[in-house]
Amino acid sequence: MKDVLLDCSEEELKGIFAQLGQPAYRASQVFSALHNNLSFEEMSNLPKALRAELSERYFASPAKIIETLESADGTKKYLFALQDGNVVEGVLMRYKYGNTQCVSTQVGCRMNCAFCASGLHGLVRNLTAGEILGQITAVNAAEGGNIQTRKVTNVVLMGSGEPLDNYDNVIRFLNNLSAKGGLNVSLRNVSLSTCGLVDRMERFAEEKLPVNLTISLHSPFDEERKKIMPVAKKYGIKEILKACERYFSLTGRRFIFEYVLIAGENDTKRHADALVALLKGKPCHVNLIRLNEVKERDLRAATDKSAYSFLGLLEKGGLSATLRRRMGADIDGACGQLRQKYIENGESL
Repeated sequence: MKDVLLDCSEEELKGIFAQLGQPAYRASQVFSALHNNLSFEEMSNLPKALRAELSERYFASPAKIIETLESADGTKKYLFALQDGNVVEGVLMRYKYGNTQCVSTQVGCRMNCAFCASGLHGLVRNLTAGEILGQITAVNAAEGGNIQTRKVTNVVLMGSGEPLDNYDNVIRFLNNLSAKGGLNVSLRNVSLSTCGLVDRMERFAEEKLPVNLTISLHSPFDEERKKIMPVAKKYGIKEILKACERYFSLTGRRFIFEYVLIAGENDTKRHADALVALLKGKPCHVNLIRLNEVKERDLRAATDKSAYSFLGLLEKGGLSATLRRRMGADIDGACGQLRQKYIENGESL
């Protein structure tokens, strides 16, 4: 495979262009063009010979949209083809404050959480920084955006894969995403979701990036958590909370707990009361999510009545909590579902 030029920072591009005998300003031109999803052929401010040389050596757009589904609520789901034939997916959600894109960080996932389609076939490989960023540049181009009038204003690393299991590429992606010569997305508008890899959480805290750290909790009880999240056999809730508090002390950013409501499993008053006891007084927020059902998984979503009752118990107990608005349910909006359909049709793995 060709190297993905979108992996590079602007400084790294300057080094590459110096080796090609080109002035440094060419690197800045290409950095901006790549972040606008331009092919080398479309970079009309470059000499024709240079465009040909870049096209021969490198890959410009590492994520190509091959399928788009649009929900009745305006949510869009994209299936991206990578240059090696693998596919990943992403979601564009529209809010009053802007448009949020959910990106994938791996092809598949090794975590195998019981409610998620991403881990059905295990981990295939990590995405490069450019392949993660390329999902955003492709959507911006499809939506008619550019660096000045971009369509994607917020980014959540909550698609297929565990971001902290692809640590180095994710850090590189975050740095390139926020680069002033590129998309210039504020890291305060970025949320990174982890299933609770404590050692990586501690390392991430040391980066001191103003990213919103989101932890998949889903139960206040370790034994129950182990049944739906294999990673919980290695890292307990107390260890996760300690890592979260360390993150807060270094970044000043409160941490967020995601809690998928599963009927009859974790949506009872006992669970709500235990969650209040566990988190009250901590600088955190609880984001309740109705389960997006996956046919290969034998779990069902909590009812609306149960979800709102659970929310009320948390608020009554003094926790900051919200119930996420359901988006994209009619287009298989949950992680891994569109890729799973693609695989079932025998088109890719």
